[in-house]
Amino acid sequence: MGHSVAVWDQQVAMEITKDWNGIDQVTLRSPRGASTRVSLYGGQVISWRNDRGEELLFTSNKAIFKPPKAMRGGIPLCFPQFGNGGCLEQHGFARNKIWTIDDNPPPLHQSDSNGKAFVDLLLKSSEEDFKCWPHSFEFRLRVSLAANGDLNLISRIRNINGKPFSFSFAYHTYLCVSDISEVRIEGLETLDYLDNLCQRERFTEQGDAITFETEVDRVYLTSPNVIAVLDHEKKQTVVIRKDGLPDVVVWNPWEKKSKAMIDIGDDEYKQMLCVDGAAIERPITLKPGEEWTGRLELSIVPSSYCSEHLDHHFRGL
Repeated sequence: MGHSVAVWDQQVAMEITKDWNGIDQVTLRSPRGASTRVSLYGGQVISWRNDRGEELLFTSNKAIFKPPKAMRGGIPLCFPQFGNGGCLEQHGFARNKIWTIDDNPPPLHQSDSNGKAFVDLLLKSSEEDFKCWPHSFEFRLRVSLAANGDLNLISRIRNINGKPFSFSFAYHTYLCVSDISEVRIEGLETLDYLDNLCQRERFTEQGDAITFETEVDRVYLTSPNVIAVLDHEKKQTVVIRKDGLPDVVVWNPWEKKSKAMIDIGDDEYKQMLCVDGAAIERPITLKPGEEWTGRLELSIVPSSYCSEHLDHHFRGL
């Protein structure tokens, strides 16, 4: 059995092709037909499909697929800065760099490999990066697809600098939803959040779930490691598990902002929702030689699987 899994992982389940810009992209497939595709431009997951071929991540019809522009959709990696809360470009530079496939990564736990198709990517600091962020790092990303179609991302960032450095981080996850007004998020109730629409003022969530009637742009703080995005029309729930990522960003631009953005359709806000595992309020600080790990797992369950069961079933990593 173990041998057959290894054959599936290494020989059948991974395909490397080139996109229309000549940039490599890697497609992973599960035995049941689920798939994910990751571009070496930005190390960005650009597709995640279930075993029926339905796309689970949102990508705008107006997305610009040409460097140096980051693509609007999928799961961009925000490093070493989230948003515009520093001296770097919006969301940092990792999402605008060409990554390489890492053929010999440092080992991960056996459970991060067994029964999964995966690819390891690597981004190293460059001379160009030093001009705006003078720190030496290695950023390793493993993207894996489990036999049941669950999508896993593991980021390992190591300081190979001679001095400490700090960074913020997010998996900027664009989920594809049926209708934003029919979606709710469970697991963030009673938490404090920073509201980016009110100069990052701090509030406390009052609702028993988060629902959407207008633009939302918030950073929820000290969040649980399991949250759920319930889509009533699809009758399914995206379960988000995370580790090393204390914050959760929730964003939907709504109508007015969508019309002002060139790379998103006027009405596309109805079909998208960003829910990011992140480390923003308290940046990560690494001493020389130290490594940080941030994990994200996305899975789909029927919406009848209520939130009380979610925490019990998915507790721990």
